Amino acid sequence: MNRTRNVLSWILLITLVGLLGGCDGCRRKAREKYFDSLEKVGLEKRELLVKRVDKAKDSQEEAQEQFKDALEQFQSLIDYDGGDLEKMYNKLSGEYDSAEARATEVRERIDKVENVALALFDEWQAEIDQFENASYRRNSQTKLKQTRTRYQGLIATMKKASASMDPVLVKLQDQVLFLKHNLNAQVLGSLDTEATLLEGDITRLISDMQSSIAEAEKFIEEMTQPDS
Repeated sequence: MNRTRNVLSWILLITLVGLLGGCDGCRRKAREKYFDSLEKVGLEKRELLVKRVDKAKDSQEEAQEQFKDALEQFQSLIDYDGGDLEKMYNKLSGEYDSAEARATEVRERIDKVENVALALFDEWQAEIDQFENASYRRNSQTKLKQTRTRYQGLIATMKKASASMDPVLVKLQDQVLFLKHNLNAQVLGSLDTEATLLEGDITRLISDMQSSIAEAEKFIEEMTQPDS
């Protein structure tokens, strides 16, 4: 049942985007319609934001493991001491493809977090403007500002980690293509420096990912507290 609802919601969003065109105001209307449709089946924007942050965190954890695997496979190929070179190369190529897919998933998850956050903050501000009681309005405005500040720290950290993937993917792709054209033991022995540089890049990437994952966990914890 939930799967059917999700499919219908995505169909609705795609249809609305097509009807409303590409302007910012039109995209906002499409976004509002989409999230309104989810609320009708019981999924509030705040709950959805927490769920999407959690999924983005999971995708980053999976991505960092995949990049580790790709590095290990590259290093094992560089340290070749006998065996089927073609088979080892194919495994490295597969690890690169998997890393690229994981990176794409991370970016998509971050985009989804941004979309629901924008919808939540727009709705929150619109509801604040409806208050007649000045004290209630100030209280809610303060909470909105605090939540937005927490979110901005989170999304900045996520985007930094995401950006760290790009240079690593470029270097991995270069090495995969180079090895495809020069697959012999003599060439492998000349790639030690590249392996060291790639290891440094992936170490920094994993560090950025860890910071982003920790930030996501903190954000989820704060957003699920009763007084947040």
